[in-house]
Amino acid sequence: MAALAQLLLFCLLFLAETLLAHSKFMVYNTSQTIVPGKLNVHLVPHTHDDVGWLKTVDQYYVGSNNSIQGACVQNVLDSLIPALVADKNRKFIYVEQAFFQRWWRDQSDIVQNVVKQLVNSGQLEFINGGMCMHDEATTHYIDMIDQTTLGHQFIKEEFDVTPRIGWQIDPFGHSAVQAYLLGAEVGFDSFFYGRIDYQDRAKRKIEKSLEVVWRGSKSLGSSAQDNIDLFDYNVHDRVNDFVAAAVSQANITRTNHIMWTMGTDFRYQYAHTWFRQMDKLIHYVNKDGRVNALYSTPSIYTDAKYATNESWPIKTDDFFPYADRANAYWTGYFTSRPAVKRYVRMTSGYYLAARQLEFFRGRSKSGPNTDSLGDALAIAQHHDAVTGTEKQHVANDYAKRLSIGYVEAEEVVASSLACLFESGLYSGCVNPTTKFHQCPLLNISYCPASEVNLSQGKSLVVLVYNALGWKRDDVIRIPVINEDITVHDSEGKEVESQILPVADYFVGLRNYHVKAYLGQTPDQTPKYWLAFAVSVPPFGYSTYTVSNAKRADSGSTKSSVYTFQSNENSTIEVGQGNLKLTFSSYQGKITKYSNSRSLVEDTVEQSYGFYTGFNGTGRDKDPQNSGAYIFRPNGTFVIKPEEEFSLTVLRGPVLDEVHQQINPWIYQISRLQKGKEHVEVEYIVGPIPIDDGTGKEIVTQITTSLDSNKTFYTDSNGRDFIKRIRDYRTDWDLKVNQPVAGNYYPINLGIYLQDSEKEFSILVDRSVGGTSITDGQIELMLHRRLLLDDSRGVAEALNETVCILDKCTGLTIEGKFYFKIDPLGEGAKWRRSVGQEIYSPLLLAITEEVISKEGDNWMDSRAPTFSLIESSYSLPDNVALITLQELDDGKVLLRLAHLYEIGEDKDLSITTNVELKKLFPRRKINKVTEMSLSANQERTEMEKKRLVWKVEGPSENEAKVARGGPVDPEQMVVELAPMEIRTFIINFTPEIYQKVFEE
Repeated sequence: MAALAQLLLFCLLFLAETLLAHSKFMVYNTSQTIVPGKLNVHLVPHTHDDVGWLKTVDQYYVGSNNSIQGACVQNVLDSLIPALVADKNRKFIYVEQAFFQRWWRDQSDIVQNVVKQLVNSGQLEFINGGMCMHDEATTHYIDMIDQTTLGHQFIKEEFDVTPRIGWQIDPFGHSAVQAYLLGAEVGFDSFFYGRIDYQDRAKRKIEKSLEVVWRGSKSLGSSAQDNIDLFDYNVHDRVNDFVAAAVSQANITRTNHIMWTMGTDFRYQYAHTWFRQMDKLIHYVNKDGRVNALYSTPSIYTDAKYATNESWPIKTDDFFPYADRANAYWTGYFTSRPAVKRYVRMTSGYYLAARQLEFFRGRSKSGPNTDSLGDALAIAQHHDAVTGTEKQHVANDYAKRLSIGYVEAEEVVASSLACLFESGLYSGCVNPTTKFHQCPLLNISYCPASEVNLSQGKSLVVLVYNALGWKRDDVIRIPVINEDITVHDSEGKEVESQILPVADYFVGLRNYHVKAYLGQTPDQTPKYWLAFAVSVPPFGYSTYTVSNAKRADSGSTKSSVYTFQSNENSTIEVGQGNLKLTFSSYQGKITKYSNSRSLVEDTVEQSYGFYTGFNGTGRDKDPQNSGAYIFRPNGTFVIKPEEEFSLTVLRGPVLDEVHQQINPWIYQISRLQKGKEHVEVEYIVGPIPIDDGTGKEIVTQITTSLDSNKTFYTDSNGRDFIKRIRDYRTDWDLKVNQPVAGNYYPINLGIYLQDSEKEFSILVDRSVGGTSITDGQIELMLHRRLLLDDSRGVAEALNETVCILDKCTGLTIEGKFYFKIDPLGEGAKWRRSVGQEIYSPLLLAITEEVISKEGDNWMDSRAPTFSLIESSYSLPDNVALITLQELDDGKVLLRLAHLYEIGEDKDLSITTNVELKKLFPRRKINKVTEMSLSANQERTEMEKKRLVWKVEGPSENEAKVARGGPVDPEQMVVELAPMEIRTFIINFTPEIYQKVFEE
């Protein structure tokens, strides 16, 4: 903003001088191009249009609610086009397709043709090209791909253009996955970023290493390289100052090309005025002659840099955490608005499953379809959306859009499952009669479809869908009214099941939030959870019938319940399989973790605590507060269990649970499922008390005996794991001024420690911040409630509430994390496989079984099981299908991802194969075309155009990067190397009403 103010001052002075000297219109010479041998200053006009932040997406577009911020994207684009037409030398770049597409749909054919000419001539260039400028810390790689694909497909369809430059100038730190996956793999030749740590930046200025070749993946190496440009600019109010600033910047970078961005948030609402002043700037600077100024774009600048044949330093890993000064680490937003973060992650996994089912049935362009959910999810990836750094009314708007999209996708899922269930048809079903209901509020124990009184002879059919490519054995839980229940599978065999009482704590939580979400109080409150084991085929479903137990010797086993008081000094062991946990009734804590199969034993202790948010006062002269962006702790406090706490243990044949009321606003369940070798921890935190006038940031710590030597590993957007060392940075000598906040990192998949014998891993169900402040210990931040703004623009405290009428209480969140201890080298299998299961949970659809008047068995005329793929086939253990989507033209978009890095696992970090004919056994594949990651160009064409940047130092020692080979049109086998994601467009031969099931 300071640079912008200086630019405007310069323009005003220039305007004043010009008006004094001349009274007639003056034509400025803006035709200058690159001049060899001179310092070339590339001026890049742009606007940064946040897809929601202080105002909602709609408010930003139409320019309403200007008392908050005077911003109107419609004005930007309306005034931009005639300003570009007025001078063919002017250029402009535009990024956010969520806004541009909306504007485009409102334009006449004449205006659209003019815009197409501007794009074809290079005056208007689409940069980045996604629906938004997504965040890089709190986003999952599948969401990053999806939102980028939506934007790129539109640009390709309307303009036949493929963006070639990345432009992430506003996110708060940058990920390795962004560099190699959303960079090189979508065909970008360079990336322009704006935020790196202030200490890192200072060192890079001295070394002239602000521009680097960034290799974000050790698995994909130089094939993932990109040129990152981290630019400084400072335009003063006179030509001499302009030249001095240009020379100054040239002294901290390489080659005779520098770039200045001419714009900031929501600028160019009056584009002619902006361009007129830049016309003058270019005219008079070039008339002076000491440097060369020109209208440019990042593409022109990139090509000019590349033409110099310069060698560049290499950057590996990422740019987290980011601090803009000593006490201002932008690590709070890793956890801010945890309920929004969970909602985004939940709907993301649902979207993946819904697109699969939409493909099975056949896509309807007129609806219902999954488009609305895709659009809402794309917008939610914005760097002021899922981050939690927006105003409260904007967060509400994101959630509302997700809810609207979810409801429509829910119709797609229900009708698609009904079609498969009724007719066994792969496609072609029109009007199924079965009404399947789902349970989006199951996290608060609310599922009307399952809360049916079965004592009158009713039965429920529970359909369980598995969106993963391998068979899945798991346990599902649904709330029920009756306790005398029996469960049968599709073959009529009784399934082991268990009845667990619903804890009183959950009843109040359920009723309050149902009233808050739905505006009504539930008619009844179920007393029990029904838990039973399921086995589900890949990309398919199994059905289970839940009915009243007719015999005393059958039905679900009722859980045994034991309650231990705090004054009892005893130990309790839970777990029926290989894994056992020992709790101390006196302390209420886990004391021992033991796995009889792997022979791993360790001491484990979990605790809760909180940091008080810094309030800008005290002896420290720096008034930086903790807020939505910034984590600045002002003291650490352990949350001790209440003096008279109790520990309740539930045991049964399916699972064991340990319930603990940690304090009045923290409740926890530690759960061990039969056949599983990890611990599931469900936590409920809130409302966080603020009666003492201080904001709080709630954390949990799990401590083991591992000697981790300051080292831990966190994932990058759910893909690569990156090595972290406490109080250390690979690129510079870190001056430690915030020993806690400065060691926090974003976690989307998980975090782990290791020593010479063991690995300790935690997986999460949403983006959170995490660290290892003490050897052997992992810390996760679960919730934040703060009372002060942190002065980064949002101008609002992070104080979320839930309201019923006029009564508001602090936000309560429910969440889960999972932990496991493995022998060294064996943890990756669990992290990758269970990580996929967390992202893609089993999808439940419930209907009542219809009793036939003729006495026929209703299920006999239904298809009780289904699987997309050949019955004897499943995807390899190291491969996930991350996209299966029917496109508008009837073609199918398929993405397959290798889940492992090079060297991550001794068995699974290898090249593997997927047989497409077995993946689609009932459809004839006509053609398979490999595409770029965002599916907007053929892979072979992208590779031909890719710029290969020279790097400093010897490159011959680098190992050859493994890549899967071409797909043979006869064999139809896809090879996948470690960490590789391959994207295909598949054409199927049209066939009508194909039977899925054998007669």
